[in-house]
Amino acid sequence: MATPTTLVHFSGHEHFRNRLVLSILSGRHVKIDKIRTEDKNPGLRDFEVSFLRLLEKVTNGTVIEISVTGTAILLKPGIIAGGYLVHDCPHSRSIGYFLEPVIVLAPFAKKPLNLTLRGITTDEHDLSADLLRTVTLPHLQLFGISDGLELRIKKRGAAPNGGGEVQFLCPVVKQVKTLNFVDPGKIKRIRGIAHAVRVNPQFSNRMIEASRSILNRYIPDIYLYSDVYKGEESGKSPGYALTLLAESTTTALHCSEAISEPGVVPEDIALKATRALLSELDRGGCVDRKHQCLVLMMMVLGSEDVGRCRMGEPTVKTVQFLRDIKEFFATSFKIVPAETADLECKQLLYSCYGTGYVNANRTLA
Repeated sequence: MATPTTLVHFSGHEHFRNRLVLSILSGRHVKIDKIRTEDKNPGLRDFEVSFLRLLEKVTNGTVIEISVTGTAILLKPGIIAGGYLVHDCPHSRSIGYFLEPVIVLAPFAKKPLNLTLRGITTDEHDLSADLLRTVTLPHLQLFGISDGLELRIKKRGAAPNGGGEVQFLCPVVKQVKTLNFVDPGKIKRIRGIAHAVRVNPQFSNRMIEASRSILNRYIPDIYLYSDVYKGEESGKSPGYALTLLAESTTTALHCSEAISEPGVVPEDIALKATRALLSELDRGGCVDRKHQCLVLMMMVLGSEDVGRCRMGEPTVKTVQFLRDIKEFFATSFKIVPAETADLECKQLLYSCYGTGYVNANRTLA
């Protein structure tokens, strides 16, 4: 690995969170400039500044310098501290935007993390609290992070006024296990959560029926759960959403979701989520597109052994993430077709040699 003092330099506002997470894990300073310089409203947005504040809370000794115009930042990483934290997220992005990167950092903290985030729990840009709880956290269990790993949805909060609250609990580990996940298996069950807040509770039942009308053709084991929140727990704005996940015989998870839009009936929202799930299953692999970056990051941090995982084609975000990993950790992946005999198969086999990352923060405790 390169010496921790070398500065890594990037331009532009894309992949902002991933680069800061890589910086903190690798201990290398990062400078990001030209952040929306051509924009009518240049510099960092409120949610990006809020994310930097959250990183300051989660870590100890991190120095963040933001230029006067807000178009450049310099981050000098400290240690990941963990502990009991509360953070209020702005209403421009949902809680998923803030929690996704923290999930990668939390296992390598000094103390177990107990983080409460307040804001919007479901929006169209980021992973919702339901997906984080039912899909993202089980992906961490593949790497041996399981005891005491939990996400509790205390209150739901729909856009634009939010009012939701989630609590994230994560244990600390000394080292993550090497992943060897190459058999996607066959889909054995489909689970789903339909929630409706501050609207007619019948909406969630209508979404469930519409979704079943498609899914019943494929598999009998379908359980769609109607999640009802009343009064104070239902946040400040009306909204509803359907989250679906399919589990295979080898515990591979694929997920999709659709959230309420003005002037669109619940049935159409359900059909949108269901079709998104089917197209996700069509791509195949052991990990869906939303979680490629998380799994690849954990593979790099694994013990000094070859980790292998079978996935679909990388998204644009994943391709850039692999380049950034090479920049920070000097680790590159070998990517080959999963089935050489079957030319129709689009799935790929990703393998890399783990860096043997050891949680040094834990030994300080």
